[in-house]
Amino acid sequence: MATLADSRLIAMVSCPQDEADRLARRIIESKLAACVNCVPNIRSTYRWQGRIEQENESLLLIKTTAAGFDALKAKIVNWHPYELPEVIAVEIIAGHTPYLDWISRCVDVPAN
Repeated sequence: MATLADSRLIAMVSCPQDEADRLARRIIESKLAACVNCVPNIRSTYRWQGRIEQENESLLLIKTTAAGFDALKAKIVNWHPYELPEVIAVEIIAGHTPYLDWISRCVDVPAN
């Protein structure tokens, strides 16, 4: 039976539109994910430091592994221009097996 550590994830990161391509490329070059889709022109409304803010952003959909998520998260927090970047993930519970296997082959999990 597969464990969560063996699973694949979609991590989501919102970012300024002019940073999306740079972040996506760094993630792939670092072998932290197999693929990053950039969804441009999302409108985010959120509470920050007691105020309601609105920003035009891009959303990165990052295909990675559960085993590689901590390394991915650490790099995004380091590279991201926001003080508190969104880095969340959901487990892929079903999918085309060859595609899921490809994700696993592409992600280089750093040794602890």
